[in-house]
Amino acid sequence: MIPAARLSAAIEVLDDLITRRRPASDALKDWGLSHRFAGSGDRAAIAALVYDTLRRRASASYLMGAETPRAMLLGALHLERGLSPEEIAALCSGDRFAPEPLTAEELAALQSKKLDDAPAHIVGDYPEWLDPSFKEAFGDERGVELKALAHRAPLDLRVNSLKATRERVLEELAPLHAASSPHAPMGVRILPTSDGRAPSVQVEPAFLKGFYEIQDEGSQLAATLCAVDPGMQVIDLCAGAGGKTLALAAFMDNRGQIFATDSDKRRLAPIFDRLTRSGARNVQVRAPKTKEDEPLKGLEGQADLVVIDAPCTGTGTWRRNPDAKWRLRPNALDDRIKEQRLVLERAAPFVKKGGTLAYITCSLLPQENDDAVERFLAAHESFTMIAPDHIALNAGLPALTSFVSAKGKGLQLTPARTGTDGFFIALLKKH
Repeated sequence: MIPAARLSAAIEVLDDLITRRRPASDALKDWGLSHRFAGSGDRAAIAALVYDTLRRRASASYLMGAETPRAMLLGALHLERGLSPEEIAALCSGDRFAPEPLTAEELAALQSKKLDDAPAHIVGDYPEWLDPSFKEAFGDERGVELKALAHRAPLDLRVNSLKATRERVLEELAPLHAASSPHAPMGVRILPTSDGRAPSVQVEPAFLKGFYEIQDEGSQLAATLCAVDPGMQVIDLCAGAGGKTLALAAFMDNRGQIFATDSDKRRLAPIFDRLTRSGARNVQVRAPKTKEDEPLKGLEGQADLVVIDAPCTGTGTWRRNPDAKWRLRPNALDDRIKEQRLVLERAAPFVKKGGTLAYITCSLLPQENDDAVERFLAAHESFTMIAPDHIALNAGLPALTSFVSAKGKGLQLTPARTGTDGFFIALLKKH
């Protein structure tokens, strides 16, 4: 397919997902099934166009003065990909398979309209109903913070220290222009190409040997900030596919014990192959047999560390899931807050005296972060908060000491501050 035809296809996909309020992945899959002539390169390029448009949906619509799929795409080509009005006009030739030529109004908007006077939710490309929350979190800087979340994310890898060094992985991935991550001690970063496509690092020999895992640097830092030591007894209460479990096992050098579980055993399915590939031998996976089953029964008061990677709205991952922000509704936030209360209540009894409870979200919303910690501490006098700057220093990450959350209950990582996905990390000590 020619580049102009890919634009037409992206407009078609955008129209489908917006009209039917469906995930972008579903709309892209259906388009591919009904257009089998499109090769893998074409499908990847169309997907990148769709996701770039969703990243800049609000600002692109504002720039173009319309909320149609075509207007959004044209605006995103200019704002996200940096195409000039002339370059966009050349693609929209009206020839076979190409979008219709630009109107005089469209060309004028691309040439002269700016975002200088736009409100914060337009500059930051997020739903307006979330503005009070982001204002509480970031004040007048919320537009800048959220704008950074609207750009493409790099591809981050965590080197598995049980099998390799960072230098070895950098050598193995040199053809992909891999470099050390800014903060994570075992992180490797590959920047996205101009078309938004990332290399298939899961087919590299180094991956198959277990030398590294795909993991955002923010998630790596969250695991690092837990400051585990070899020999500890650790519970990963919301282990899912095992990203943080694997990181903790490597930090513990296969000594001690990690109990990995999740309320939904289906989410645990990938962890077994990942554990085998990684060489981690100090992990027990305990899946619930029923919804009422407590697979950790008998471990009450024994854990040096309980890690909660809490269910949340995922606002911190919008770089990777840009369509999710436009589908988020207030009732979903209410549901996540209830789930966070439940998982914190479940975790507390397993922490031994002198042990630590790590509360982690991939969210930027105070309701899910500082407020959740405040509610828990108010109800549990036996727990106290560890100062966020001490968390960073104790983990050997002094550069993170200044990234304290709005109400001071934890560390808040963001794309603008740390170049990572958005993560909140709080540590609570049991006395």
